[in-house]
Amino acid sequence: MDKFLVRGGNILEGEIEVSGSKNAALVAMPASLLFKGKIDFLNLPEIEDIKRMRELLSGIEAKGEIDLDIAKRFRASILTVGPALARFGKAVFPHPGGCVIGARPIDVFLEGWENMGAEIEAAGQTAHGTEVYNIKAPHGLRGCDHTLRVPSVTGTAGLIMTAVLARGTTVLRNAAMEPEIAYLEEFLNRNGAKITGAGTHTVIVEGREGELLIPKEPFIDPPDRIEAGSFAILGALAAKKLKIKNCNTHEISSLLSVLQNAGAYLETGTNYIVVGKSEHLNAVDVKTQVYPGFATDLQAPFMVLLTQAEGQGLIHETIFEGRLNHIEDLNRMGAKIALCDPHRAIVSGPSKLRGKVLESPDLRAGLAYVMAALVAEGESQIGNIYQIDRGYERIDTRLRSLGADIERI
Repeated sequence: MDKFLVRGGNILEGEIEVSGSKNAALVAMPASLLFKGKIDFLNLPEIEDIKRMRELLSGIEAKGEIDLDIAKRFRASILTVGPALARFGKAVFPHPGGCVIGARPIDVFLEGWENMGAEIEAAGQTAHGTEVYNIKAPHGLRGCDHTLRVPSVTGTAGLIMTAVLARGTTVLRNAAMEPEIAYLEEFLNRNGAKITGAGTHTVIVEGREGELLIPKEPFIDPPDRIEAGSFAILGALAAKKLKIKNCNTHEISSLLSVLQNAGAYLETGTNYIVVGKSEHLNAVDVKTQVYPGFATDLQAPFMVLLTQAEGQGLIHETIFEGRLNHIEDLNRMGAKIALCDPHRAIVSGPSKLRGKVLESPDLRAGLAYVMAALVAEGESQIGNIYQIDRGYERIDTRLRSLGADIERI
């Protein structure tokens, strides 16, 4: 399998453009099942998760069935179930997979669908050990007043899409407020849906009683806010001057505030960021939160930055279990990180990092390993880079354009 070979120590400089948003695209693409005819999706990043979603949707559109082998490979496959249920009245699907972060409970979906009148049966396991669910709506889906137990982005998006073809009005309370939900609402409304409240904790969907949407306007994928934030951290970590183009700076304002407080060189415009390494980078405390707070997907890269800052910084991960598993590998590279409990870690710096052989445990930690390798002394090999390719388009080629010594082997 492919690996990244990284030789650390180079100072980065130049310009890099942010790709289309992975999360916004994966939320919106399943909505194609709600349309009568083809709807276009533009500016999508060429990454593995998008390729898997295309494959999955092409099978559903042709046969009305969810391919179990593809679906169990990535978390976002669960987003196809609601639209498939709304259109075809039934769906058989596996527990979604992906990386160690991706394999999470799906109660937020199951509870919402049941409230809309669906019947759900755990159908056991296939011959290959895949856990399968059978869901159907023999009497059609009906609107409901439903409160999500947690403000899940995928849960909110999945239930919005399910409700579009339901009978009556659906009110979703404690909904996620992330920009990806607002982008989905705007896209569906431009094509005939009636949704209000996206970007707030209460979303209202007026159902169409099975009437499919008519394609009018394409979905144009916005810039990836997590990629923009990752590049901003990289610039503060290892760049003389890095200009990040095509980004919505207001979507990562929490991160930019933290970087500024840490002493990084920072200049922002309406759609660009210029960031550079500071002579005196100071440790700061970070607590991950739902939007518009500090994004959990930026936690691992920011931890690498703290290894090079002066003093002690506390990382408090409040969103996901198991998202501090990269600490052990960073410590093997020479970092000084103490795990307080499953959700908190103290990073002491600055530390001199050394190149190591590493295996990417998940998408975001995988990029964090690349960033650590770029500032480490010597050579690093990073395996399981399929996880990195899931979310970052041609990351090795783009980093080389900035002066990084990285190659795919």
